[in-house]
Amino acid sequence: MNKDLTVGNPTSVLWKFCLPLFGSIIFQQLYNIADSFVAGKFIGENALAAVGNSYEITLIFIAFAFGCNIGCSVIVSQLFGAKKLGEMKTAVYTTFISSAVLCAVLMAGGTIFCDSLLHLINTPENVFADSRLYLDIYIMGLPFVFFYNVATGIFSALGDSKTPFIFLAASSTSNIFMDILFVTAFKMGVAGVAWATFLCQGVSCVLAVGFVLRRIKGVETDEKSHIFSFPIFCRIAVIAIPSILQQSFISVGNIVIQGVINSFGSSVMAGYSASVKLNNLVITSLTTLGNGISNFTAQNIGANKMERVRQGFAAGLKLVWALCLPLVALYLLGGRALVNIFMNEPSAEAMDTGVQFLRILSPFYFVVSTKLVSDGVLRGAGLMKEFMVATFTDLILRVGLAIGLAKVLGVVGIWCAWPIGWVIATVVSVIFYNRGPWKANAAEKKLAAAK
Repeated sequence: MNKDLTVGNPTSVLWKFCLPLFGSIIFQQLYNIADSFVAGKFIGENALAAVGNSYEITLIFIAFAFGCNIGCSVIVSQLFGAKKLGEMKTAVYTTFISSAVLCAVLMAGGTIFCDSLLHLINTPENVFADSRLYLDIYIMGLPFVFFYNVATGIFSALGDSKTPFIFLAASSTSNIFMDILFVTAFKMGVAGVAWATFLCQGVSCVLAVGFVLRRIKGVETDEKSHIFSFPIFCRIAVIAIPSILQQSFISVGNIVIQGVINSFGSSVMAGYSASVKLNNLVITSLTTLGNGISNFTAQNIGANKMERVRQGFAAGLKLVWALCLPLVALYLLGGRALVNIFMNEPSAEAMDTGVQFLRILSPFYFVVSTKLVSDGVLRGAGLMKEFMVATFTDLILRVGLAIGLAKVLGVVGIWCAWPIGWVIATVVSVIFYNRGPWKANAAEKKLAAAK
């Protein structure tokens, strides 16, 4: 069901829209968590290290898929809010075609440079073969990742966050059982983990694309739509390319950090692999809520309702802080038990690494969530220059400090780089938000009221 986000109480509308998005990303993360869980529990510590090591490279591919999602979602939201339904349909078709071409290029590049990337991050020899095997299978399933992300972006742009939630809930739950089946019954090792994810993502992708195309076809419009439009492609690219660059550079930064972590050995790698999955569960969830705020912002800007943008920002902060409170408490108090979920008879070093990582980072979730809400508004408004500056501030600081502090404080120095980058980047992002066009709109209303 399509939902107009430009009417109704902003807080109520945003919460109802974003909560299914949060549920969706929880299930999305279950793919990666299930892979790590099964690898660590049923195969061994080296398998967990291999899956975690490969994950940092898969994030590069996900960055491109995520960028296509954002670019399409923002433009479709703006056109839907402005009731330009013919152009909206054209934007959907244009995104699918563009994404297919980009996906093909990435699959070719990933196949050619896979070994080089693994060597670049100092992958130890004892986990290299499994890391390469996992990546090979992942790359074959890349079209599923791309088209699923585009489909969910379109659903969100139309104000429908429930349909992708249903698809993900079913497919991610199935993935857990498939992982266990392939590894324990079929004895396929790391390959079984990868193939299970491949199959489940494939099914969810086919269903999501089929449903979204039927939804779009059912939208009645007097305007003629086209299969591809270069002007609309350019509008999408203006949003998508900065988002791709943002996510790509973050992924590259994470790869650099992974390389520093790998120099401390496979036990530290395994501990980090377990804890970073838990961290990414939170960060990705918050990012997805930020994407929901982008859709809300874009629809309301399309409808020229600037005051609702300010109200959406305030409601978004309440939402993410309400989410952060129990998660911070859980990670601080139950971090050891959570890390242990991913490992069978872990070494003391692996366990201590994972717990330490969570205890240092989790209190700062309140800070980074503020940044992600602000980023969501900036992105929905098309203020991509400001969005990029805030993002790169975080990335450059985090990577530079991780390298520098590791030499002084060891592994602890790497973990400390995250909060420092988050704090400074949050200040930058909020400053940009406070300079947005909605501030001028509020000032004009106050002046008019005074007269």
